Order: sequence, then C-alpha cells, then structure tokens
Amino acid sequence: MRMRRGWGEEAPPAPHIWRTLGYRGVEQSDGRSVIEWEATPDFCFHAPSGPIVHGRMVTTLLDSAMGRACWSVLADEESFLTADLRVEFMRAARPGVLRAEGVVLQRNRRVAFCAADLFDAEGELLASSRCTQIIRRDAS
Repeated sequence: MRMRRGWGEEAPPAPHIWRTLGYRGVEQSDGRSVIEWEATPDFCFHAPSGPIVHGRMVTTLLDSAMGRACWSVLADEESFLTADLRVEFMRAARPGVLRAEGVVLQRNRRVAFCAADLFDAEGELLASSRCTQIIRRDAS
C-alpha cells in the first residue's frame, strides 16, 4: 500500500476552502499538519472589546489541520469522512496570524482519531479540537 504524499505548500485544486480563505501550509508529514491563516476583520464580529474571529472560522481552521494530518497517513486508494468534531474555545481569536497544529493520535484500518490546537502569533492557546475520521476504501 503506497502512502499519499502531502499537499506541501501548494493549495489543493479549486474550488477548495484552502483557496477561498488563503490558508498557508507550513508542515505536513507522518500524521502531523501545521497551517496558518491571516484572520482579517472581515471574518470577525465586532464586540465592545474589539473584533473577534467568528467561531466557525476557528472551527474550520482546526478541522482543516486535522484533515490534512489525516490525509498524510492514507494510502492512495483511501479517503475519509469526518464522523464527529468537537471544539473548545479558551480565548477569543483576534485578527492576525492564527496557527493550527493538527495530529493523528491513533489510526487503524477503519478509523483515525485526530486532535488540533489553535494559537495566536504570540503562541497563546486559543482553542482545541478533536475529531473522529472514518477511513473509506475508494472503488477502483
């Protein structure tokens, strides 16, 4: 079984959420993924304390990091679907560079368990996530 190669810094072909939001691939290999995104005020709601990145944008970034980590441990004939996704928000995400670090915690023949953490530019933990991925064998 030949393992897939990572996407590298190049985004997947359009249309893709990576291209829509402008994610940057920093690292991807052996069940690990790091991506960055420049959050702008366009993706925020405005609170009295200032702009806060919408929680769904945070969730999408974490989900993408975990998916990219999972992708790196699949064979060419495999794909996956997210079975569940949980996010815990520790602090408000503000505009600026956000960094998501995803990892495959455990992978067997049919399931992969993944986790990701989101950090701001100063390295402050903003959110954590876990998901379960169902591994599918694609028809030839």
